[in-house]
Amino acid sequence: MDILLTAAQGSGNNGMIMIVAYIVIIGAFFYFTMVRPQKKEQNRVKAMLDALDVGDSVLTSSGFYGVVIDVDDDTVIVEFGNNKNCRIPMQKSAIAQIEKPEGASDASTEEKKKA
Repeated sequence: MDILLTAAQGSGNNGMIMIVAYIVIIGAFFYFTMVRPQKKEQNRVKAMLDALDVGDSVLTSSGFYGVVIDVDDDTVIVEFGNNKNCRIPMQKSAIAQIEKPEGASDASTEEKKKA
């Protein structure tokens, strides 16, 4: 902080330019270390949830594995375990990870090759 004060007092306009330069450098540092990575992560999660489809295996944020039975705008119905009666509606934001079935991933790669 003393460097900023001495730069401002020492040479008038040059001191003010140095203070502005420090502020710009600190702002750029915060942007590239905090804001930008967070936005990338938000975009990745949004793309993952948009790709959610019936039949996908999911891991919930609480640690349960299940299979998606139905998908709405912001909710999904997930079936847990071998018991077909254990179906729970939950928000899409509660899904931490998605694993596509093996047959679906092969079909999607074949469609991409044809296009």
